[in-house]
Amino acid sequence: VDALSPRGSVQECHGIVLTGGSAFGLATADGVVSWCEGEGLGLALPLVTVPIVAAAVVFDIRDPYHPRPGAEAGAAACRAAAEEDPPQGSVGVGAGCTAAKVAGREWAVAGGQGWAVTRGGGVTVGAIMGVNPVGEVLGPAGEVLAGTRAPAEAPRFPEHSMAQIAAWGEPPTAGTNTVIGCVVTDAKLTKVEACRAADLAHSGIARAVRPAHTSADGDIIFLLATGAEGHEPSSVDLVAELASKAVADAIRSAVAHATGSEQFPPDPRAKDYLGA
Repeated sequence: VDALSPRGSVQECHGIVLTGGSAFGLATADGVVSWCEGEGLGLALPLVTVPIVAAAVVFDIRDPYHPRPGAEAGAAACRAAAEEDPPQGSVGVGAGCTAAKVAGREWAVAGGQGWAVTRGGGVTVGAIMGVNPVGEVLGPAGEVLAGTRAPAEAPRFPEHSMAQIAAWGEPPTAGTNTVIGCVVTDAKLTKVEACRAADLAHSGIARAVRPAHTSADGDIIFLLATGAEGHEPSSVDLVAELASKAVADAIRSAVAHATGSEQFPPDPRAKDYLGA
């Protein structure tokens, strides 16, 4: 992440990894690095080619024996890459995601993996998101698509204290929730502009999640700009606005497609949104 920041020296990124398994799942990136190296993808140095691969992870561990993705999973994902639309719902980074933990984790519903594409001003922007927030997921009009299953009288974060929430269930804990994703555009941007647009794309999380960016979340969005041939330099504000919409739509699509589990079922209101 530091290498991709405006202060970092590298100008290209060869892979983005979105995974589950908490810190253990970051081993997935090793497999992506190995695959890229084998394909000759990376920063060409005199003695070796070094793939620049960034990774982010969600905390979806349900017990100590929950399977954790590792290096082989990362390499397998590279081998399985295709140009078709990726799956959505309780798959990929979204396989174990949950949402709406404002009244405690016990009352959560299924999160998931979702994507969306927006276009405008001659620019195309797509976003793929892993949705595992403390907050509830909202529709475009502010309606709840994926909300807590807790009784109406149950205390909720952040209006009530953690002690009050603990009487009903496990309260939100720092480091165990997050929304992560990657935005990709054919816009032509400098590295500094891409970093700025990635920061502004977080507005999409705030549009679709309430509360968003809490102290118990660890949200991050990467942005890749391909700079398609023939494109003039693009407006950062245009890319950021399209990215924000794509991010919000992708979050909603994730919960709308989620199948979840017996413990964390999908919210039927999200399915209704998908039908609409």
